[in-house]
Amino acid sequence: MIVELAQLPGVDGDIPANTASALDAIARCGPDTRLLVFPETTLSGFPTADNIAALAQPIAGPAISTIQQAAREKNISVAIGFAESHEGRFYNTTVLLTPQGVALAYRKTHLWASDHGIFTPGDALVSCEWEGLRVGILICYDIEFPETARALAQQEVDLLIVTNGNMDPYGPVHRTAITARAMENQLFAVMTNRCGSGDGLQFAGESAVINPFGQLVASCGRDPQQLRVALDLKQLEASRRDYRYLHDRRITLAGDISTGEHGQRSFRIKH
Repeated sequence: MIVELAQLPGVDGDIPANTASALDAIARCGPDTRLLVFPETTLSGFPTADNIAALAQPIAGPAISTIQQAAREKNISVAIGFAESHEGRFYNTTVLLTPQGVALAYRKTHLWASDHGIFTPGDALVSCEWEGLRVGILICYDIEFPETARALAQQEVDLLIVTNGNMDPYGPVHRTAITARAMENQLFAVMTNRCGSGDGLQFAGESAVINPFGQLVASCGRDPQQLRVALDLKQLEASRRDYRYLHDRRITLAGDISTGEHGQRSFRIKH
């Protein structure tokens, strides 16, 4: 399976510019690419308390609708982040769009320091069936908590998509974390990080794909890059053949897994 990582800089607060950049990346995808992954809050950039109300859009709003149409025309799936508005609250959200529509929407559950006071944390870790795999999404700081990926593994996720907005000096933290999350849950992890600078920050880039053995398959440097990577899906079965961490563990998470419409699964956190 071919996936691509669109490691891009962003313009905070400029939805038209960011949307145009995302559309260019979609247009560049190879004809056999099945999935294109963008960074965290690609479409909106990082909002502030002063502009979040103006920047945030519903999932059915114009920004996502534009990307959806491009994905349909290119016949690929796209994972992309944005500032979501829903019932008077704002969320740091990543959606998985297929040519048929929105397959999955995930709201960041673990807010970084600069997210507080702007976003409301999500309360569910969700997955869906896609291209014969079960897929889950995490966003940036989420991956520093082992429980997030483990909750998705409980849903039998094979592919973990991570949209990232990680800045210096924390780049090595996320490379280490994503390697551990892939290995300990025996799944593929595809992490796309923002690069470039903005609001006094230098974003780390270094997007990466990790296989279910915890081995680096491919990675980017620090500059803008659209990286094409082949996933050997046979490695999923091979990594789980002799042992399964999920089955052998003796500690469970506090929460409930439920199955909803179209077979989507979610882990709802108990407070």
